[in-house]
Amino acid sequence: MRAMRLRLAFSILVPLALAGCGAVPPTKPAERGARTAGSAPISVTRPDARQCHAELGQTGSRFAPLPDKYYGAGCSTTNSVSLEGVGGDRHQFAVTNLGAVACPLANSFAAWARFGVDRAAQQILGSPLQRIETMGSYSCRNVAGTARRSAHSRAEAVDVAAFVLADGRRISVRSGWNASQDEREFLRVIHRSACKRFGTVLGPDYNKAHHDHFHLEHGGGSYCR
Repeated sequence: MRAMRLRLAFSILVPLALAGCGAVPPTKPAERGARTAGSAPISVTRPDARQCHAELGQTGSRFAPLPDKYYGAGCSTTNSVSLEGVGGDRHQFAVTNLGAVACPLANSFAAWARFGVDRAAQQILGSPLQRIETMGSYSCRNVAGTARRSAHSRAEAVDVAAFVLADGRRISVRSGWNASQDEREFLRVIHRSACKRFGTVLGPDYNKAHHDHFHLEHGGGSYCR
């Protein structure tokens, strides 16, 4: 009788002890994927996201997919990546201060950096590209002077401020747009090249707000200024 009571007590106490130690059933995959607190899992399950990541990888870019985030007020970053470097003909170029950028825009940016910027730098300035300095991508804001959300509010635009060459020279949009013949030619060539790859391209000739950078936007038709 005593042995039966001991076995009964043991059968009750062991499950309680395991529960106290955190031995609970694992979270179901569907529950792990549920969207909470304005964010969602990385969109790798979407065919368009998988395709975009594959294409970006083929450019030799260094990047990491980011989880979808919804900030409210029409602002979000979906199917975006953190882009730290893009591939070139000979080596990889660093990209600074970029943050979240929509993957399709990252693909266009990588192609422009390699085929537009780096090759123009070699041909016109005699030195390959080393680094692209940006003023960021995502920002929850409107188009200046309007009530319409900017492409920046969806991480679908990048503002580029300067280019650093392998020989140490730094060519900025602010100082180079109307500077020496070579720098001036270089910036205008890559501006025209950008117009072939992005839906909207704005530079110093557009207005004073763009005197120090190129605004490169994915989609949105074809507008080059």
